[in-house]
Amino acid sequence: MEHAPCISQIAALLADPKRSAMMWALMDGASRAADEIALLVGLSTSSVGAHLARLASGGLLRQESRGRKRFFRLAAPEVGAAVQALASASMVSAEIISRSVAQPLPPLPLRRALVCADHLGGDMATDLYQRMLGAGWIEQSEHRLEVTSVGISRFAERGIFIPALAHRQRETVCECAECSDRGPHLGGALGAGLLQLFMQLGWLRATEEATTLQVSSNGQREINKIASAA
Repeated sequence: MEHAPCISQIAALLADPKRSAMMWALMDGASRAADEIALLVGLSTSSVGAHLARLASGGLLRQESRGRKRFFRLAAPEVGAAVQALASASMVSAEIISRSVAQPLPPLPLRRALVCADHLGGDMATDLYQRMLGAGWIEQSEHRLEVTSVGISRFAERGIFIPALAHRQRETVCECAECSDRGPHLGGALGAGLLQLFMQLGWLRATEEATTLQVSSNGQREINKIASAA
């Protein structure tokens, strides 16, 4: 048997969501300063610096100094190909998990929520959307939605990195007016990412009905806390 390549070191480096978001922000091949990368992933420059140093020492990034600033880029095209492959594998894995949890569940005294395409719909989604607007996480700009710098930081705290979503072949964030009589809710890649996160945390569970979800009591509390002033 041939000696298998050791991938554990690279896997450990990319296992941290913050570092994987930094790698994704450099996927276009550009060389970016540490403070620019910090802005893109919604973290402080000091926090980003330590992660970038680890990625560089691990051979995934190359760095160079220009005056007082440090610039980083992917170490080689193969690194970008590997990150892209992992991103594709992650999406496939999420779909498999989503299908697997859609098995018949025992009767539970849980509140139900609606699914709208690939994101959360119904009253719960409408309320969440209004709270995010009120808290300044997202805002209307020239008839389109944008995630603010505050929102980028708050979503990053929950493991959702807006720059990574922006690389997908769809709108990052948009309004969806379907599945609710009370008003629009969040759609696009961000809406889909939030639904996936809620299901991974066990706050929402799929049911036999394709358009409904079960909401755990803990999930209802935690979702109601998001962007809440309380």
